[in-house]
Amino acid sequence: MISDSLFRDHTVFSFEIFPPKRNASIDTVYHTLDGLQGLHPDFISVTYGAAGSGNNSATVEIASVIHNQYGIESVAHLPCRYLSRAQAADTVKQLQENGTQNILALRGDTVSDQNPQGDFVHASDLIAFLKQFKHLHIIAACYPETHPEAPDMDTDIRHLKEKTNAGATHLISQLFLDNSCFYSFLKKVRAAGITVPIEAGIMPVINKKQIQHMVSLCGASLPEKFRTMMDRYGDNPDAMRDAGIAYAVDQIVDLVSHGVDGIHLYTMNNPFVARRICKATETLFKK
Repeated sequence: MISDSLFRDHTVFSFEIFPPKRNASIDTVYHTLDGLQGLHPDFISVTYGAAGSGNNSATVEIASVIHNQYGIESVAHLPCRYLSRAQAADTVKQLQENGTQNILALRGDTVSDQNPQGDFVHASDLIAFLKQFKHLHIIAACYPETHPEAPDMDTDIRHLKEKTNAGATHLISQLFLDNSCFYSFLKKVRAAGITVPIEAGIMPVINKKQIQHMVSLCGASLPEKFRTMMDRYGDNPDAMRDAGIAYAVDQIVDLVSHGVDGIHLYTMNNPFVARRICKATETLFKK
């Protein structure tokens, strides 16, 4: 389990990976994990799949392999909108039986052809439910540029405080491309009395299609520096990849210099990019 002392020891560095799409071989994820070996993240989180496309068994299996075969703490994402209490309890039981004691509690995306179960309306409802399970480290998500469905930042931060009041002891942010947005958010969050560690979510943007998808999902703003990079290199795949890696490295250096609690790297299951970023920043995270 992720210990309470983790963030006191050093600047935390963690990864996120995702299960394969339906009908794809799960072996593709293990190739990703093989490619990440030797990078020594503090933990690796496993998503439930975009818009609920993942599945419980894949997430449990991958989280178990990360913990038991690769010897790295694993975090399982658990979106609750389409779960009953019984299903949530069963998933927690499966995870704990396989050694995973860390859960990122989420409301989850809307799936057009499914009806919500109704047992959990908000992520805070799931967090309160998870508190009954002993030895569980509960993480929640936060949005530096406001959740897309929230009317304003103040309302969003009030909902975030409901998550920490319910029992979340660690937060991971949605991706952002402008560090000033994160610093402004952090100042407001701390003023609201939210004191738990907050990891900054960083996603290296390596192609045009990726950024268009990202913005549509979370509404991340595009600073002028980033737009200039896209305009110059967006039609040159190799140059865009290298520029995107450099941009992410620059974000990380600035964040760590400002004393951020941790960096959560959205790897997009791309070990090459993750290794390049880790090589450029490894001395920043020395324990």
